[in-house]
Amino acid sequence: MTDLVDLAANAHGGLSRWNEVRELAVQVSLTGPMYVIKGQPQGMANVSMHVDTRVPSIDVSPFPTTGHVGHFRPDRTFVSDGMGKLLDERDRPRETFAGHILSSRWDRSQLLYFNAYAMWNYLSTPFMFTRPGFQLKELDPHRENDTLWHRLHVTFPADIPTHCREQIFYFNQDGVLQRIDYVTDVAGGVAAHYCYDHMWFGGILFPTLRRVVRRTEDGASPSTPTAILIRITDVLVR
Repeated sequence: MTDLVDLAANAHGGLSRWNEVRELAVQVSLTGPMYVIKGQPQGMANVSMHVDTRVPSIDVSPFPTTGHVGHFRPDRTFVSDGMGKLLDERDRPRETFAGHILSSRWDRSQLLYFNAYAMWNYLSTPFMFTRPGFQLKELDPHRENDTLWHRLHVTFPADIPTHCREQIFYFNQDGVLQRIDYVTDVAGGVAAHYCYDHMWFGGILFPTLRRVVRRTEDGASPSTPTAILIRITDVLVR
């Protein structure tokens, strides 16, 4: 671990506490104009996500309708009726995004895949950086709105579904996550992802409000229009 990862892990509850956690039950809404562009205008509002913290795995309910459950695994998405009966499935879902640009439309399996892998990443930060295979490099600090943020360049291992292999994470002087920069080939966009309203649940600190905005060569600003809005109302840590 780098000194910055150590600072960030401690700021979010500590690696020892995180290693005790096996599951998160998260009440969350993912909405915004990007889902309209993708042909999924409802986004994923007012759902419950059951998150395995040890491996990328999330179950979402209700999805896509009341009484049904959407399941995400790195190499598969599927839908069940809540009693275990398989209703729909897709192997190697990421391959279906090949050639996508921002205006490309999604089906419901693609919506499930994108939202689930993204939330697994977000909820696991910064602790996932201590897993094998991550390459970490601290960059020069970044000044934004008269505050100085630490920056961490992260290269993800191939076994973690994510927006892109190289991303930059921003932490304040206390080590609390403030922003993420990435390019997503799945959604077809260049983004800055801002984090707000951090709250403690079960000894772990989570941002409960996230805004994804467009990022250009000139940088990004939280004052630009929101593409995706993520609101977390509750997290049960088990």
